[in-house]
Amino acid sequence: MEINWIEDFMVLAVTRNFSRAAETRNVSQPAFSRRIRNLEYWVGAPLLDRSVFPIALTPAGEAFRKRAEDVLRSLQYAREEARGMVARPDEVISFAALHTLGINFFPRWLAGIEAALGKQKTRVVPDNLSGCVEALISGSCDAMLCYSHPGVQMSLDSASFPSVELAQDRIVPVSAPDAQGRPRHDLGGSGPVPYLCYSPESFLGRLVQPLVEAHGLNQRLIFHYENSMAEALKPAALAGAGVAWLPELAIRDELAQGTLLPVGPPEFGLQVAVRLYRMRTPASAEMDRLWAHAAAAAAGG
Repeated sequence: MEINWIEDFMVLAVTRNFSRAAETRNVSQPAFSRRIRNLEYWVGAPLLDRSVFPIALTPAGEAFRKRAEDVLRSLQYAREEARGMVARPDEVISFAALHTLGINFFPRWLAGIEAALGKQKTRVVPDNLSGCVEALISGSCDAMLCYSHPGVQMSLDSASFPSVELAQDRIVPVSAPDAQGRPRHDLGGSGPVPYLCYSPESFLGRLVQPLVEAHGLNQRLIFHYENSMAEALKPAALAGAGVAWLPELAIRDELAQGTLLPVGPPEFGLQVAVRLYRMRTPASAEMDRLWAHAAAAAAGG
């Protein structure tokens, strides 16, 4: 049995999709599938229910996932224990973050942290949700910064991966204005509207598409451009190419200046939480101080 097989399984338990998990693990899908099969042969029980979509964990898979988290956590602890024997005067706190939050939220949030704790040495690695979760599970980062919403399951055990809510954000449909200052593309009418959409496998894509379908907008929204990142859809919206659902954190200046305008009623928007996750293992003193401050702030302390 190889540790890589366990890491593969943990990513698959989050994505519930072989192709996305294989891409996250940077291997071909056939090779990834073989590694999962090898793990099942080694365990001696089927871990996945492949008869449903998205795939689900079997009872054996759920039980194994909890023990697998313990194994990876123990390895992370052993690594940190070994590292602790070597002096590291310049400790850097490493974050995996969704692209939008790494760009639009993290710098302002860190400024608040530094106002209370002093200068921090940090590293931010932007990635999609699967990549962020893999980095957290494998111990490649100290903390993960991402959105949270009941519509997208994280599949992270809260006992092993505690989290704190840092802020709230809204995902809202917006359009550039026309010459009269009205939305160039509006969801209030009945005609077709060019749609700047997220990739289906992205976190925001998995949130927005069900909302679009629930309000019957999929019949009016005409595909024009797709990208997994809000930062790529934002310039297209500013250029008047169509309607995009964008996080308010990413467009606060544009909303204030009127270069982007909300379209549609409030129920066309989504409320999401910004959460910080960590692995429940001994961490650096710097990470522990930052976490304690973030947790106290979240609790109103």
